[in-house]
Amino acid sequence: MDSLLSGLEADFIDMGSLHITVVQGSILEAEAQAIVNAANSLGVMGGGVAGVIRRAAGVEVEQEAVAQAPIAVGNAVLTAGGKTKFQGIIHAPTMPQPAMRIPPQNVALATKAALTLADERGFTSLAIPGMGTGVGGVAHAQAAAVMVQAIRAFKPRSLQSVILVDVDAAMVQAWEKSL
Repeated sequence: MDSLLSGLEADFIDMGSLHITVVQGSILEAEAQAIVNAANSLGVMGGGVAGVIRRAAGVEVEQEAVAQAPIAVGNAVLTAGGKTKFQGIIHAPTMPQPAMRIPPQNVALATKAALTLADERGFTSLAIPGMGTGVGGVAHAQAAAVMVQAIRAFKPRSLQSVILVDVDAAMVQAWEKSL
């Protein structure tokens, strides 16, 4: 698992049947079958991580997400990976509309929804970015705490590995402290 992102440090935590790795870097470089887009309920992939994923995957992925909208906070939908190397992209809304401030509970709901969908679809590895910390306005420590809590509480059937990945060193440090 040390080769998750070349040249970037990774911390590996064994959580029993679910392994958690914390990595600083781009989610697009994660070695996972699927990645999570911290979405809005409309499926529109505007700025932040969603914009990065849309530019790499292609507008078809956004169109596929929008076609499945509205997606309630606490639910998630799966689209193709588009032009990325990923088998799928899981769109887990943290907010009903684009660019909304949100409570930390929305991060917990989105994390649980992403894990559940990945597991139901048979993915063994999933990369998740910091959720709700951009325009959502959730503090890194709060987001990390609720994300780690949701992962620890999750009982997977097929999912074996969760990669928490973000370009923001503060988010990475918050996950490390929460673990």
